[in-house]
Amino acid sequence: MLTSLGERFSARAMSAITYANVNQDRMSGQFGHDEFHFDNNAFEKTYVYIEDQRALVISSLTAGDAITAWQAFGRFLHSTQDFYAHSNYITLWTNRFDGQTLPPPPEVDPMDPSLINSPDLRSGKVYYPFEFLYFFRKTRAFSLRYLPKDSHAWMNLDSPEQGGFKFDYAMQAAIKRTVIEFDKTTKGFSEEMCRLFLDK
Repeated sequence: MLTSLGERFSARAMSAITYANVNQDRMSGQFGHDEFHFDNNAFEKTYVYIEDQRALVISSLTAGDAITAWQAFGRFLHSTQDFYAHSNYITLWTNRFDGQTLPPPPEVDPMDPSLINSPDLRSGKVYYPFEFLYFFRKTRAFSLRYLPKDSHAWMNLDSPEQGGFKFDYAMQAAIKRTVIEFDKTTKGFSEEMCRLFLDK
């Protein structure tokens, strides 16, 4: 998904952003941090986290600290990308085409306000301890026998195996959202902030 940023960043900057992004999925980040992943219907909490990290990007660049800015950017991109894999946004979007042929995944709308603000929008709940067992392939099937359908385990679209055809829509929505967040974050940057951030 980060490849959607193309050649905007230097290899060094992209490496730092990618590491921070992927590191949100470390085991310690999976539990007790709903705001990292839009879990447990923590929409408002996650939006606050995203804006806090975006503010850190700006303040860090203002102070000449590109590394901290890259890390904050990677962290909050993870959250925005997980919105599509961990909520029912894609399900709500595809349901609009009931009885019709779905548009191809690249045509998914990642920012439909009527869906983002829908009272029907939900994200997967994390149920302990069985959710923990879901993270290990050997115990995944066992955990699914006990977890309810509104759990993260059942709702996530993190892989084609779990998400089926919706995985491609979640992926394309996340790719588009990544570019949207880049544009939103860099809007109003000074020339020096752009130079530091892009590392070019």
